[in-house]
Amino acid sequence: MEQIQKDPLHGKTLEVILKALVIHFGWPELGYRIRINCFLDNPSINSSLKFLRKTPWARKKIEDLYIKYHKQMDNNKT
Repeated sequence: MEQIQKDPLHGKTLEVILKALVIHFGWPELGYRIRINCFLDNPSINSSLKFLRKTPWARKKIEDLYIKYHKQMDNNKT
């Protein structure tokens, strides 16, 4: 039977996703990958969450980057 892969975003809050990306990439790299001022100018989790919750296109970019990062981590485990 084929194993169905889980959605890496399932059950994860935006805060958990953002913190994981900041830990992995750091603010400078995150700001380079996704050009958003809240990542480049005096970044913080709270200000970034506030912006991402109001801006669907930016949230989508964060979620897409997290999915890509999650797939890389899964590939490294095997």
